[in-house]
Amino acid sequence: MSPNCLHLDIDGTWPLDVLPGLAVAHRRAWGPALRYCTTERRIEDFYRQVRGELADFTLYGSGDFHHLTAVWLRRFQEPFTLVSFDNHPDWDIRPPHWGCGTWMNRALELPQMQQAMVWGCANGELNWPGRMFARKSPRLAARPWAERTSPSSQRLWPAVKRANWREEFSAFAVRLATLAVYVTVDMDCLSEEESLTNWENGRFTADDVAWALRELRRHARIIGGDVCGAWSPSRYHRLYQKVWAWVDHPKLKPVEPAAALALNSRALHTIWPALTAGDERDAGADQKQSDPQAPGRAFL
Repeated sequence: MSPNCLHLDIDGTWPLDVLPGLAVAHRRAWGPALRYCTTERRIEDFYRQVRGELADFTLYGSGDFHHLTAVWLRRFQEPFTLVSFDNHPDWDIRPPHWGCGTWMNRALELPQMQQAMVWGCANGELNWPGRMFARKSPRLAARPWAERTSPSSQRLWPAVKRANWREEFSAFAVRLATLAVYVTVDMDCLSEEESLTNWENGRFTADDVAWALRELRRHARIIGGDVCGAWSPSRYHRLYQKVWAWVDHPKLKPVEPAAALALNSRALHTIWPALTAGDERDAGADQKQSDPQAPGRAFL
């Protein structure tokens, strides 16, 4: 297992040996304070404590912690493109400032992040009235599922269907040729037959996501990534977190933890190797390194 991979155990989502040989950072004491939303002060305190442990590829907890991806991105200084597989765009402009549904705004504050694309949104957030609260930026776009996106929304965010999404993704990957790419995978992008999460499910299969990751590697240079989004029991440090999360979370049927772990583990063992595999194009790395002063190639 690459030394640049880390299991950050923040909420007990995964057994410590879920990926044998993967280094583990024990940070469960931080879980309740960071879950769903938190303050900027806590984020900075957390970052100061863990920054020396961070790796290029991170496995961590529930999708309630997806805002930590904006923290992981700080370690990369060269210009990069962010590719997200997520059932939610996570670009809401409303408070909280640091929350799992608003973290894309924090990522956009990083000068090294050139552009971001979200694949697989299917929760209806791009439809009216949810789209009223979407972040508008020329550096940010989405390719949602047509089956769950209104025609008016598809004029803003071109949608894909099961019949054509791989063709569309291949064309997208080609446009990223030679660029540095960071990939984040929220497991709620998977269908309910493939994962159990704390949020609504999307339409991808684990094989779909693994295929897309390999397709990215054929053309771009994946410099890092993370996987989050599996189910874990909700525990909060402050009442405001609990209330805010209760209002925002979908009302899902109860989850049996052992069943969730078994299902999510199968998906993880399909996705993780495709995300962290060595770049087969390293032999030509001197020809494809991004110029730190050069702008990224636009695809939006």
